[in-house]
Amino acid sequence: MARRKKHRTRSGRSWWLALTAAAVAALVIVFWPSPPNGVVITQVADRPTAVATTGAAPTASLSASHAVPSATPSPSRTPSSTPSRTPTPTATPKATPPASAPQPTQAAPAGQRSIALVNRTQQTVWVIVTNTTVAYPGGLKLQPGQSATLTVGNKWGGRIWGRTGCATSGAGTCLTGDCTTTCSGPTTPTTLGEFTFDAFDNLDFYDVSMVDGANLPMYINISHTVTADPLTASGCYKGTCTTPIVCPSAMQAVSGGQVIGCKPPCAAFGGDTYCCRGAWAGRANCVPAKWPVDYTQVFKKAEPYAYSYAFDDSATMSCKGSCFYRVTFGTTG
Repeated sequence: MARRKKHRTRSGRSWWLALTAAAVAALVIVFWPSPPNGVVITQVADRPTAVATTGAAPTASLSASHAVPSATPSPSRTPSSTPSRTPTPTATPKATPPASAPQPTQAAPAGQRSIALVNRTQQTVWVIVTNTTVAYPGGLKLQPGQSATLTVGNKWGGRIWGRTGCATSGAGTCLTGDCTTTCSGPTTPTTLGEFTFDAFDNLDFYDVSMVDGANLPMYINISHTVTADPLTASGCYKGTCTTPIVCPSAMQAVSGGQVIGCKPPCAAFGGDTYCCRGAWAGRANCVPAKWPVDYTQVFKKAEPYAYSYAFDDSATMSCKGSCFYRVTFGTTG
């Protein structure tokens, strides 16, 4: 998919930093040590900004100007050992953005792309951006209402997801979306955004995936393209909008008495049927409509455009040209 990129450190840049500091002596600027990937975190007043010291890593800027209130999660029951046919709402925060909520401004130099990340939930989200190398291994921290804009290469491809309930930016400290130090993939359940740029005939391919369950609502918009966006700016698709998942109790992931996500059927129940193994293996045999209960509808009803199981290929979307993207964590208001 994407080629491995080398991330260099800030060595040889001290003279530049010194010159910059002298030029802006009237401002109070605090520099933190550079993470291993070559990203420097700076803070001017109360607006944090992440910038890459070389062209190897994506750059990002954060803004708190898009604050959106949302509902708080509520406790629920511990998952049972058998499937439940009486679903109860999960603790996925519901966003209620104003009708005219502003969107992040997106721009990128020639040969690069812009990806905006928007947190419209009421919890802090640590966003992971990864491909063959991890651009932000600790995650980009987005407080409720904050947004960030990344700049990536035209041939970039990878995955984006949010971690929640994190004690620190380190691995192994989050309730959902956590990963190892390499962050090649998150723990279940986690909602994923998947991207392959310029894959075929000047087309990008992208999707929202709930194959590994869901920890956050997510929808993706496109711009800077001749392709019509299949979703509205508020996350509606063919007349159906993004809503909180109504998760059966047996599929609920629970921590401290609070629902933190919705497991996929395989993780919740196991067995060849729901895990598409044995006689149920492969595209021709893995048919949710033939399951005892079609639990893919748990995810489809909340996000009809998303992958609900491994062979849900109608969920793959395409975009023509050097498209820009906006990934929103949150539901339709």
